[in-house]
Amino acid sequence: MAELRFDDRVAVITGAGRGLGRAYALMLAARGASIVVNDTGGALTGGGGVDAGPAQQVVDEINAAGGAAVACTESVTTAAGGQAIVGAALDQYGRLDILIHNAGTVRRGSLKEMSYEDFDAVLDVHLRGAFHVVRPAFPVMCGAGYGRIVLTSSIGGLYGNHGVANYAAAKAGVIGLSNVVALEGAAEGVLCNVVVPSAVTRMADGLDISQYPPMGTELVAPVVGLLAHESCPVNGEMLIAIAGRIARAVIAESPGVQRLSWTVEDVAEQLYAIRNLAAPLEFPVVPDGHAQHIRYSFDSAAWAMRERAHHV
Repeated sequence: MAELRFDDRVAVITGAGRGLGRAYALMLAARGASIVVNDTGGALTGGGGVDAGPAQQVVDEINAAGGAAVACTESVTTAAGGQAIVGAALDQYGRLDILIHNAGTVRRGSLKEMSYEDFDAVLDVHLRGAFHVVRPAFPVMCGAGYGRIVLTSSIGGLYGNHGVANYAAAKAGVIGLSNVVALEGAAEGVLCNVVVPSAVTRMADGLDISQYPPMGTELVAPVVGLLAHESCPVNGEMLIAIAGRIARAVIAESPGVQRLSWTVEDVAEQLYAIRNLAAPLEFPVVPDGHAQHIRYSFDSAAWAMRERAHHV
């Protein structure tokens, strides 16, 4: 297979000064893309002020290798910051083809003790931050008739985890945002997908990783590379990358049980059948998973009504 290149493409990558974002930036730049390396250089908790060092180091590394990159230290936590990040691509390169929202922070705490400030601070980066960069980028891409957007969720967003209610809520919200971007962008050449990555980066600080298998950023970056490429064949999907395993995550439903009337006791008696996932249903986001879900349920109700009429 021929090498998948990004020549003449411009990519904005948030949180690109370290970890996964850095790996994405270096990979895309090595394949021809011009990069806006966005990173405030702050602490993992989101504090510590602005440090231009991490973003500039990645830019220097790209430029030294013959690539093209500029640094941007604006924060995704505000609408003005998001506009400035997108503006950096337009000002420097005159276009924007790829947006990868990777910036992230962690503030741990049990649900019994988590402060409202810590809850909001994490949502500001992960979820509101996604909107703050998608909102100005999306009309630019639609106007150009082309775009690739990759948003970042987490296994914490899919399955939850102890001590990170803020992170889990934000990462689950990113999935909903991505679905709408995929739906609204499909007709205008703008695709949006979610990566669900796991790698040993500074977010693993404090964890015992002594028994982990290889989990370097290089095992995740290729997934993002495909989702960001013009040949990307999927839209509105979630791809998992963990320890060398790449998989697709979906939202599925059981076929369920259709009745024309229910009591609490009926639900209790039918719960096994209601929960039975032996034949799961999937309604793909694109082109119309929302409508397919409703149609399936309505058709099921119509069938039940015809059966009742037949037996009257």
